[in-house]
Amino acid sequence: MSRRIALLLAPMIFVTCGLSGVTFAQTQKDVHRFNFTAGGGWGFDRGTLGSFTNNSYNGVVGGGMNLGRHLGFDAEYMYYNLPFQNSVKNQQGLPDAHGHLQSVTLNGILSFPLQGRIGVYGIVGGGWYQRNVAAHGGNLLPLTVCQPAWVLWDITCSTTTPPIIQTEQTITSRTVNAGGINFGGGFTYQLKHPRVKVFGELRYHRAYHSDVNTAVFPLTVGIKW
Repeated sequence: MSRRIALLLAPMIFVTCGLSGVTFAQTQKDVHRFNFTAGGGWGFDRGTLGSFTNNSYNGVVGGGMNLGRHLGFDAEYMYYNLPFQNSVKNQQGLPDAHGHLQSVTLNGILSFPLQGRIGVYGIVGGGWYQRNVAAHGGNLLPLTVCQPAWVLWDITCSTTTPPIIQTEQTITSRTVNAGGINFGGGFTYQLKHPRVKVFGELRYHRAYHSDVNTAVFPLTVGIKW
């Protein structure tokens, strides 16, 4: 538990340290006060969740403030699709299983210009992650052998081998919420418009849900302005 708390506090420490080290000797007329982000791309599932779901699309929008040439922060909303593997749906009694992950995070950003129009940045933060899964699996009767993916629906199984259902239960829809962290980085390319940049980013997200941790690795492209 203490390790999770430390990880969740890391983004706040990052921002606090960054703020204490920022110098405002830069002329503010050269620094845009606000920043906005919109993008989408492809994500890669990891851990236990990744053994049940396929890689899929994601989208993100956000906005925040720049505190100088190099330091800023933003608040972001992310939607991440969680399509179940056909083998899981066919073999584990989940014919129409589907799901998604949503998050709202607060992130610190450190950016640095390189040659010409190209720049790089790092980003780290934390926030709230909500995962939803749904399926019409019907009623699970006693003595039914439990399946691995059922953990996402909080189905209670015996400790025997193999584990079995002891009381009648139902697979429908389930939503879980938890805190989480994210970190990653990317590059930007300045377009002719002085405020608009194209970006490419790879970021790791991990949410500490009560059943299984949710770990995803979205690759996102879009624009910043």
